Amino acid sequence: MSSLKNFADLKQLGQQLKQQEEARLREQAEQLRRDKQARLEADIFRQSVGQVAPLKTSQKHLADIPRPQPIAYQHLADERAALRESLSDEFDADSLLDTDGNLSYTRPGVGADVVRKLRKGSWVIQAQLDLHGMRRDEARESLGEFLRKCNRNGVRCVRIIHGKGLGSVNKEPVLKQKVKNWLIQKDEVLAFSQATAADGGSGALIVLLKSSLA
Repeated sequence: MSSLKNFADLKQLGQQLKQQEEARLREQAEQLRRDKQARLEADIFRQSVGQVAPLKTSQKHLADIPRPQPIAYQHLADERAALRESLSDEFDADSLLDTDGNLSYTRPGVGADVVRKLRKGSWVIQAQLDLHGMRRDEARESLGEFLRKCNRNGVRCVRIIHGKGLGSVNKEPVLKQKVKNWLIQKDEVLAFSQATAADGGSGALIVLLKSSLA
């Protein structure tokens, strides 16, 4: 009885092995079929594309990257300062000038000896600006820029030449009064007086400026 059971087990085992082998062969055949199909599709693609060649990359074009324009911060600061310190032509300085022959000016708090020294030419002139022959707007802008440069450079005493008006239509010194009006509006101006004869007389002013270190 036991021998019959053993024979039945062997027969069942043989069938299982046979089924496993058949399954392996089917899987192998399916893999071969897929590989063949892939080769066929690859051949179709190559035949469709034809001959190809790699692109030449020896010469490369590098696009220019736009760089931001430099910002002139100092120039912008000067422009803002100029706007803050703009000079008015409507300002009347007559009431602020001393009623002497030279129509000198001293800012409140400045000693009277300062303007006396200016009249005598005691201060050393360190820089000068010649406005003679300029139009009003040009002269105003030139004066403002000149005073700013003097302040940056620590210049204290300057000469402003406004001319005597001999070349004007009415023979009147057009810029003379304008320059005085403009100077009085500038905080850095401590005092001014008509220049001595040797320094230009009635055609110029000697101006004392604040120390930039103060």
